[in-house]
Amino acid sequence: MITGASGFIGSFFVEEALSRGYNVTAGIRKTSSRKYLQDERINFLELDFQDKKLLKNQLQKAGKFDYIIHNAGLTKTCNPKEFYQVNYQNTVNFVEALKDNNQVPEKFVFISSLEAYGPGKAGTKIPVKDEGRPQPATQYGKSKLKAEEYLFSLQNFPFLIFRPTGVYGPREKDYYLMIKNLDKGLEIYIGNQPQYLSFIYVKDLVKLIINSLSTNKCCKAYLVSDGNTYTSEDFNRIVKEKLNKKTIRFSLPKALIRLMAILNEKISCLLGQIPLLNRDKYYIITQSNWLCDNSDIQNDFNFFPEYDLKKGLDKTIEWYKNQ
Repeated sequence: MITGASGFIGSFFVEEALSRGYNVTAGIRKTSSRKYLQDERINFLELDFQDKKLLKNQLQKAGKFDYIIHNAGLTKTCNPKEFYQVNYQNTVNFVEALKDNNQVPEKFVFISSLEAYGPGKAGTKIPVKDEGRPQPATQYGKSKLKAEEYLFSLQNFPFLIFRPTGVYGPREKDYYLMIKNLDKGLEIYIGNQPQYLSFIYVKDLVKLIINSLSTNKCCKAYLVSDGNTYTSEDFNRIVKEKLNKKTIRFSLPKALIRLMAILNEKISCLLGQIPLLNRDKYYIITQSNWLCDNSDIQNDFNFFPEYDLKKGLDKTIEWYKNQ
């Protein structure tokens, strides 16, 4: 079973699992889009993670799953408390329902985020390593970390945690907006310091995680990237070359972006809309070091990605054009 199956990453999990011959159940909500879930082999299961009694009944009727990838989560909201309800409490409810029903799978994979760990040391190219205590600064990251800590507190529950860095690829919408600006001739930077970034192409991420299901690895968290060091300039250069675009380059001061984030958050939420630029997003896009060490996934899963940023963006931009 794959929860959050209707989303960007979730739909790729479903496709990859089907291609490997798994019997796949897509865990969705009543309101979930099925645009990318058209394969007739997919089983569907509506889940209400907030109603514990109903959730137990829904799971009981579905029967036991060998593997569960818990990908459902919340990345944007006007109410920070919702991060903790969806990303933390819903995970607790889900695991407790599985245990109560005697439906503990062979492996439970929790999709977290590099944000749960926090960025690397500012002004350096030293990547984050899974050492010491995570220091997330966003509400989203803190809620994911709380869910991780819950999983680590369990006894006899076979889990793995994956913390991907920036995931991009077809169907993704945030990087699409950046690419759209470059297509319009606008090359925007924030502040004057270089920004070091890491990425993972969606198909590499899902292959890694599907591969992890059949291993004996357990009860560990992994940082996930393609292993390369990029800058924001690298990203823009690759996109410009692919689009054959010339741009006007300019930098915006951090203070201005912060003010825009606060105002956009307040106005959007008053209008009942989820803001694309908010205070959490401001923090993410203004950090100078989002590099992470992926040696653990190389050692434990023999992971060597097929896509670097250039190859992945070529595929992504072609999909955006076609769609």
